[in-house]
Amino acid sequence: MTEPQQSQPVRRRHGGDTEVHRRQRGKNLAVLAALVAFVVIVYVVAMVRMSGGTFP
Repeated sequence: MTEPQQSQPVRRRHGGDTEVHRRQRGKNLAVLAALVAFVVIVYVVAMVRMSGGTFP
């Protein structure tokens, strides 16, 4: 017969985060916000240029 497999311990997602993980998550969120802002700016500029300079 085969031996019973031992299950790995369940890792908590945010419960045991270290300071390094929290800092990295903060940096990731800042990069995400900058990327979203850049996309919005590019979209608005494209809409203004396509509409002939007037954006509703």
